[in-house]
Amino acid sequence: MGIASLCTAHPMVLRAAMARAAACGELVLIEATCNQVNQDGGYTGMTPVDFRDRQHALAAEVGLSTDLLLLGGDHLGPNPWRHHPAAEAMAKAQVLVAAFAAAGYRKLHLDASMACADDPVALPPETIAARAAILCAAAESAAHMAGLPPPLYVIGTEVPTPGGAQGGMHELAITPPAEVEATLALHRRAFAEAGHEAALERTLAVVVQPGVEFGSDSVHDFQPEAARPLQAALTAVDGVVFEAHSTDYQSGPALRALVAGHFAILKVGPELTFALREALFALDAIAAERTPWHQGVRAALEAAMLVRPLWWKDYHAPTDRIGRLFSLSDRVRYYWPEPEVDAAVQHLLAQSQDLPPTLVSQYLPRQYDAYRAGELALTAEALVAHRVGEVLARYAAACGSPAIRRR
Repeated sequence: MGIASLCTAHPMVLRAAMARAAACGELVLIEATCNQVNQDGGYTGMTPVDFRDRQHALAAEVGLSTDLLLLGGDHLGPNPWRHHPAAEAMAKAQVLVAAFAAAGYRKLHLDASMACADDPVALPPETIAARAAILCAAAESAAHMAGLPPPLYVIGTEVPTPGGAQGGMHELAITPPAEVEATLALHRRAFAEAGHEAALERTLAVVVQPGVEFGSDSVHDFQPEAARPLQAALTAVDGVVFEAHSTDYQSGPALRALVAGHFAILKVGPELTFALREALFALDAIAAERTPWHQGVRAALEAAMLVRPLWWKDYHAPTDRIGRLFSLSDRVRYYWPEPEVDAAVQHLLAQSQDLPPTLVSQYLPRQYDAYRAGELALTAEALVAHRVGEVLARYAAACGSPAIRRR
């Protein structure tokens, strides 16, 4: 069995995921990254408490019991402050992890693998494990002080570049089994020295590289045979599975093969907002057909990205308009909260009601098929949710049936 870990902060995506979970009785796992959500607000402007409260409010809107809502923190560590000296960055990272734990996030990925300003470029594994133990101590203390159950942990340093690889992709190096054994041994020692042996028993997964990744316009597909030696590394470890990052855009059979190979936690993020962007651009095109002078979401988005290039300048050349708007790494996702972009989206949604079926067929043909089958209304919100739901359905099918998961 497996579970998809949804790494996104977009409310339309999350609402679609929760509505699906409510309808199927599924557990939904939603994770916030350290860049999205932190004590300083992250790029979403939300603290861990803010993000938690937002998810609980969305769950109430769609009728999802909070018993079926699991929140997690991803890449929790010094990454947002890695340009500072290690002591300063780690102090901020401890505050970050404690804030997530005190807010009731149950699944915490402790990621101390990023080198800070005064670190060597490649951190020794012993240093990474020791820093993870420091972060663990902060989480344990915060959960205890808040009267909450102790967290569950994910460890490991084989973390692909968040949001996809930059530039072209080369052959991926699958994590050697010996590295998994060494990671567990080093963390076991570091946690024990910190007095938190029990926390290691609550470590549910190790992050590894099974051979999946995506770049700007290509996907490195999972090859089960190449990952066989890595899968065998778990046979001697009871109660631990693998967590696979950057599984976005993998096919249904590839996702099923990942789960069958003990890569039971499948992280997905940019593909969800990529699907959202596709649906909104399609609605934008329909609006332009109905009103030729329409200046909508795409225009607002392009203007915002050119004025504020921070989130795409390291991925795309200034002249690469196609990459900027349409790449699989989906740098667009950082700009949806911008006021002028959000206003354009809300205007588009408001005017995209009572849509002509023939235009939906032209720009959203699979959604048109669902409409013809009596499964979908031709409203903007329903069309967007259905497009995002296609991604969610692929992961749900790979991870196993809801009935089995409920047992």
